[in-house]
Amino acid sequence: MVPKISTLSGYIFEYQKSVTNPTGFWSNLADTFYWRKKYTQTLEWNFEKPEIKWFINGKLNITENIFERHMFHRAEQAAIIWEPNNPEEAYRTITYKELFAEVKRFSNVLLSLGVKKGDRVAIYMPMVPELVITMLACARIGAIHSIIFAGFSSQSLGERIMDAGAKILVTSDGGYRGAKTIPIKQISDEAMESCKCVEKAIVLKRTGENINMKPGRDLWWHDLMATANDTHKAEEMDSEDPLFILYTSGSTGKPKGLVHTTGGYMVYTAYTFRNVFQYGDGDIYFCSADIGWITGHSYLVYGPLLCGATTLMFEGIPTWPDAGRFWDIVDKHQVAQFYTAPTAIRSLMAMGLEWVKQKKLDSLKVLGTVGEPINEDAWHWYHDHIGKDRCPIVDTWWQTETGGIMITPLAGIIPTKPSYATLPFMGIQPVIVNPEGKELMGNSVEGNLCLDFPWPGIARTIWGDHERFKQNYFAAFPGKYFTGDGAKRDEDGYYRILGRVDDVINVSGHRLGTAEIENAIDEHPLVSESAVVGYPHPIKGQGIYAYVVCKQFSTGGEEGIKNSILMAVTNFIGSFAKPDKIQIVSGLPKTRSGKIMRRILRKIAEGQTTDFGDTTTLLDPEIVNEIIKGAEKLK
Repeated sequence: MVPKISTLSGYIFEYQKSVTNPTGFWSNLADTFYWRKKYTQTLEWNFEKPEIKWFINGKLNITENIFERHMFHRAEQAAIIWEPNNPEEAYRTITYKELFAEVKRFSNVLLSLGVKKGDRVAIYMPMVPELVITMLACARIGAIHSIIFAGFSSQSLGERIMDAGAKILVTSDGGYRGAKTIPIKQISDEAMESCKCVEKAIVLKRTGENINMKPGRDLWWHDLMATANDTHKAEEMDSEDPLFILYTSGSTGKPKGLVHTTGGYMVYTAYTFRNVFQYGDGDIYFCSADIGWITGHSYLVYGPLLCGATTLMFEGIPTWPDAGRFWDIVDKHQVAQFYTAPTAIRSLMAMGLEWVKQKKLDSLKVLGTVGEPINEDAWHWYHDHIGKDRCPIVDTWWQTETGGIMITPLAGIIPTKPSYATLPFMGIQPVIVNPEGKELMGNSVEGNLCLDFPWPGIARTIWGDHERFKQNYFAAFPGKYFTGDGAKRDEDGYYRILGRVDDVINVSGHRLGTAEIENAIDEHPLVSESAVVGYPHPIKGQGIYAYVVCKQFSTGGEEGIKNSILMAVTNFIGSFAKPDKIQIVSGLPKTRSGKIMRRILRKIAEGQTTDFGDTTTLLDPEIVNEIIKGAEKLK
């Protein structure tokens, strides 16, 4: 059983152990899991190369720690409760025994199609249990899963499939999202036109839409599973064998395929899940994240199932068929721990209290937030109206790259403070440095958030591009992992995350590289160049503000161009990346060397009209006044 800390003194004691003797601390935790062959060394690391290895030479399979380890005690316990998009459709409860059988069947399906250890399998599916079955089957046979959020466009999907070199795509005919039906197979077909690496596509029937099935390539999920055997022995994996690739946006246009390995990720996600949420036997845990993002990987699937939890999976959206949907699910299934994004909370706040006041919500014990810092108003609304003034809120800070939660309260143990992630988790050694890399000691300091020492869940590389991994995370401040976030450590030693310091925007908890959006806008035939920045948004946290220079206007005029730019971004990335504001400008503020002065554009987007700092290097200072006037018209 993964150990659980239960008091503040226990946290202090364990944290001190974890930073004074990290290898001993993590070794003791790793020993609570099942290893086919015990590791010979706990840790080997070098942040200069960078190279990080945990539990060296250990042999295991992560699914044996989900299934075989729990089967004696938990065979009939619910592993997954699946709540469909439409509340009128019946929900499904899948026990550990049933999930195990389905995973073994699909493992045999993949093997029958020639998938081997180390092969990549791309997954582009709605939020249905078969998505979990697919990812766990990949892990069981040693294939590397690459799950792509089903909101991405065909172009974004194709880029990720090609980068990973996936030989199998697992998808569905369609998906439901609120009142919409998403043509998932059609999008998959468009992506596969440019993906010669894909040999077979396995298609789940979810919506019953009429779709094109390409003979020789496309196979129905139900046909393959009907004849599949449910006997399967898991593949032996090395602790450092890749478990999955997950793509995230960066400050350059090309998405980064972060690679997470098996042993360290297993230990870290299980230990953080159990302690941050204070999960106890019999609790129903509900994480509203999509599995296409890291939160869904770590805290909807792997972390909970490794701890023998019952995890609730939701296909829909919080505002459909009405804004009480989350709270109906909480009451219906007697949810104890609820984990969601501040964006969802702010959007539900805006709908008013009528959707909350009729709900009991008396089963809730812990509330959590993820994806971005939660503002004070949303924190108090969540605490007062959802938690009824009795549920601690765990405001968790972490990243795709970290694999698991890094700075957070432990529910009911570490005192909380609105908008603060509070204290580091066990083994995490955060430091705040100034722009020159000098560590700022003591409290009441603000700067760049770095990490001094590795933890088991850290990503090991970017798929196919280790040099980019080094440059992105380890080059700015040698000897340290740079998070890309600014942070403040207050007088109590609590951490507050201040947001990105690079060209990445956090929109509704989704990290989007400005270069990626600019590339999509610049593909428009009437656009000569663009610059994208983030600005404060009352619901999303950050909104997307695009400054666009056009070659000419079409017959639709300015509005016509704006609408076609929105379509271009949707087609190239997905609708979630559409700019909230588009300002057509005659030029951009550039230095004499041609560099765009983005800080000026950020300040204008935020509503500032003065105090732009040193502008003496601008090629055309007048362009700033022109942009300010145009921005005022957009308010």
